[in-house]
Amino acid sequence: MSTASPDHVSVDNPNSSRKMDESIIPARDPEKVDLSEETTDEEASAPPLQQRWNQSATNIFRFLGTIYAFILMGMTDGAVGALLPYIETYYSISYTAVSLVFLSPFIGYTLAALSNSLVHHHFGQVGIAVLGPVCRLIGIIPLVFHPPYPVLPVVLAFTGYGNGIEDSAWNAWIGNMHNANELLGLLHGAYGLGATIGPLIATAMVTKGGLEWYTFYYVMIGLDGVGLVFLTAAFWRATAKLYRAQFLDTTGGKRTTTRTVLKEPITWILAMFLLGYVGAEVSLGGWITTFMLRVRNAEPFLAGLTVTFFWLGLTVGRVVLGFVTGRIGEKLAITIYLVLSIVMQVLYWTVPNFAASATFATFLGFFLGPLFPAAIVAATKLLPSDYHVSAIGFAAAFGGGGAALFPFAVGAIAQSKGVEVLQPICLAILIFILLMWWFLPGGLKPGGLEKAREEGEKVGDGMRKVIKKVTRKRN
Repeated sequence: MSTASPDHVSVDNPNSSRKMDESIIPARDPEKVDLSEETTDEEASAPPLQQRWNQSATNIFRFLGTIYAFILMGMTDGAVGALLPYIETYYSISYTAVSLVFLSPFIGYTLAALSNSLVHHHFGQVGIAVLGPVCRLIGIIPLVFHPPYPVLPVVLAFTGYGNGIEDSAWNAWIGNMHNANELLGLLHGAYGLGATIGPLIATAMVTKGGLEWYTFYYVMIGLDGVGLVFLTAAFWRATAKLYRAQFLDTTGGKRTTTRTVLKEPITWILAMFLLGYVGAEVSLGGWITTFMLRVRNAEPFLAGLTVTFFWLGLTVGRVVLGFVTGRIGEKLAITIYLVLSIVMQVLYWTVPNFAASATFATFLGFFLGPLFPAAIVAATKLLPSDYHVSAIGFAAAFGGGGAALFPFAVGAIAQSKGVEVLQPICLAILIFILLMWWFLPGGLKPGGLEKAREEGEKVGDGMRKVIKKVTRKRN
């Protein structure tokens, strides 16, 4: 194939020594791929379509744009938990009713999971860059007018779609880069940063500034407006034409649809893992303030500060442990992090002391932090390259639905059993996602995921091997 358009990628260049499906070397211009340049050994062994975040000014600009987008997503999600007690009081509603602010975004996340591939195909990454901030603004602007409560769940569905479509797209893009563990750690660390400062600002505005809960969203409108301009400028040249040239040529011109990737069990295992993980993360972040107020009898500002500590721990964990995960292997690293998270969750639940609870919540966030980035990296190592955008997009957006389902479940059950149900529910979720992680192919040694793909391991093979070994030792 040869084209004159600068937006197209040449995949069958007669002067090239490689085909596109063997190796693509990142070029100076991220809009083009030059296969004829002399490459290093490291680059020659790179997976298809891998780029470096700093290979050009354009990529740097785009990477910074995604960082900013994740900060805004974190602020949007994190502030809801801090404002929850004040929304409940303002509208004089029950736990179940106020929990609808978590449930309604699930509709948006579900639509994002199903439409991510289609939006890429017809509008490219620039379509995502515009659609994400616009949908968030549609969901946020009505909040400043503090409408009747039934309006809140409706408009927040748009926020869920905006977050879901960006979450899936930017995870898929960065998950295919060199040093993906580290870069995704920074990306999700940005989400944690937003989720740290969002509740802090919201709590300070309400408890120290004497403002109503909805005034926080004036801040978010301004920040999302900047995000719309920033991301649109960064991805302006990332058109649908370019996207189709990069990915459709590797599959003979056929689009790898969401329906196709849903036939792959690994996609569902990762989606269920992320559903549980995000559910635990947002349930904790959303209900910690209420739990500390009602169960630990903390002062309002200190209760809000605890959720800030949780998100801060999550942010630091994503950045710091992101440099550890890839070196010891994703399968082993996440197993260790999850076991430690379960220990912290049990201690947070059973030690009835405010200072201890705040400490355990912080460390719980720290060990939970790298789980999402590692799952995205696992997807890129276990699945074919043409599956990445659809599979990662679906798993990330479907997982984002956990931010709606589980916090709502906590609120609904808390209505009759008390907000202390947060703890056993989160513990059960952590055990569930540990089992999901063990069902993925690959051993616990570094390079286990890559080896599993080479050897064609299936979902559950690793678990079956462990069971056989244990059985033999007993016999």
